[in-house]
Amino acid sequence: MLAVTLYPILQAIYESLFQFRLTAPGEREFIGLGNYAVILSDGVWWSALWTTLLITIVTVAVELVLGFALALVMHKALKAVRGPLRTAILVPYGIITVVSAFAWFYAFDINSGYVNSWFAWLPGIDSDLNWFAQGPTALFVIMASEIWKTTPFISLLLLAGLAQVPDELTEAAKVDGATWWEQMRKVIIPNMKAAIMVAVLFRALDAFRIFDNVFIMTNGAYGTEVLSLLAYRQSISRLEIGLGSAVSVLLFLCVLIICFIAIKLFKVDLAGAQGGK
Repeated sequence: MLAVTLYPILQAIYESLFQFRLTAPGEREFIGLGNYAVILSDGVWWSALWTTLLITIVTVAVELVLGFALALVMHKALKAVRGPLRTAILVPYGIITVVSAFAWFYAFDINSGYVNSWFAWLPGIDSDLNWFAQGPTALFVIMASEIWKTTPFISLLLLAGLAQVPDELTEAAKVDGATWWEQMRKVIIPNMKAAIMVAVLFRALDAFRIFDNVFIMTNGAYGTEVLSLLAYRQSISRLEIGLGSAVSVLLFLCVLIICFIAIKLFKVDLAGAQGGK
């Protein structure tokens, strides 16, 4: 863990304090927090941060709802079909992210895509719509591809949480006359708080570091730039190691903030009881 995690983080923090371009290694200059001042005063950073937050919030919210529905289906399925059903649901998650991104790109591409022909009969729908030539539609495809691929992951975590809810509690709620929604709100979901927190936290961290889909579909054009792609551009494309390291450090700090918020919001002790004060 120290070799593959701590050292790269410390190295990035160290490099972020220098004005350093890989093509001119002899011109390294210590500038302290200068790189951070440049980044935080640039609108590109804030635009990429907003886009990243938008993708994270929307994908996690939709995946949580769909994942819970799928978890209920898998949990209530008959034993004869339970295995094949779970396998079918988990197939998208087993596909490599790059392959999935290319599949969605080719499906929506104006030249090779077939999606436009599906909706050409609807009034107001342009059969020649270029989904990747404008921000809103490009973001829609990016988020849809993320949701399609990773919802099975959320459903698997929530299924584990459903399995931990005692049947006696739901039966008692039924006897007391609780409706289906009241059973969900007062019995099942409160007892799944730990599983929900793990699902939201893991998925939020993954979505916040999204890279593959954006890189393949738009390469950050039309307002789809995200923080991971911004760090890639600085470090790999422009070879600005100092600026790129600073973006990476800020991205890491954002991830820590997300972890802190999730833990404080759910108030779950994963090693013990739930819902402590």
